[in-house]
Amino acid sequence: MLTGFEPFGGETVNPSQVVVQAIRDMAFENINVVTAILPVSRFAATQALSAAIAQFEPAVVIMLGEAGTRARISPERVAINVDDFRIPDNGGHQPQNEPIVPTGPAAYFSTLPIQKLVADLTAADIPAAISNSAGTYLCNRVFYWVMHLIHSQNLPIRAGFIHLPYLHEQSLNKRDCPSLARATQIEAIRLAILACAE
Repeated sequence: MLTGFEPFGGETVNPSQVVVQAIRDMAFENINVVTAILPVSRFAATQALSAAIAQFEPAVVIMLGEAGTRARISPERVAINVDDFRIPDNGGHQPQNEPIVPTGPAAYFSTLPIQKLVADLTAADIPAAISNSAGTYLCNRVFYWVMHLIHSQNLPIRAGFIHLPYLHEQSLNKRDCPSLARATQIEAIRLAILACAE
C-alpha cells in the first residue's frame, strides 16, 4: 500500500499525491500496489488509513509526505508519540504537545529497509538520506498511528514513512528553496517499492 496527502499550507499541489497518482498507473511484476490519498486532517487521516489497511490487508505500507525544506528523498527512521502542529491542518486542528495515542510508547521505528532504500536511490543518482525526525505534524502522526496499529494488533505488516522535497513548480516563488523533479521523485518511489518487495 502506498499513501500520500492532499495539498496543505496554501500549496496547490503535494508531491506525495503526485507520486502516488503516478505509481497507481504503473504495472509491477508480481507486486500488487494499492494506493490512497489521505486528507490533511488530524482524525480523518488516521481513520482513512485504518480503514484502508483493514480493507486491503497489505504486506507493506509505504507512507509519503511533503517536507518542503529538504533537498533529498528522506526515509524516516522513527515516529514519536506527539501531535504538535506548527500550522492548523486542513480541518482546522492545531494540537499542541498532545499524545497521538495516550497509552502508547514514546516512539516506534520504521520496519522498512531504510538503509537499502537510501543505497538503491543513491546508486540511481537520486539524492537520498535517512532522516531521524518525521516532525510533529500529520506525517509523523500517520507514521506513528500505523506502527501502533501494527504493534497492538500483531499484524504481519512492514511499514514506514518517506518524506519528499517540493516539486520544482512549488519552489518557483520561494527563495533558495530546494526541490526535485517530478520524474525523479516518481522513480525514487518506484525503486523504493521494488526494494521493499524484496
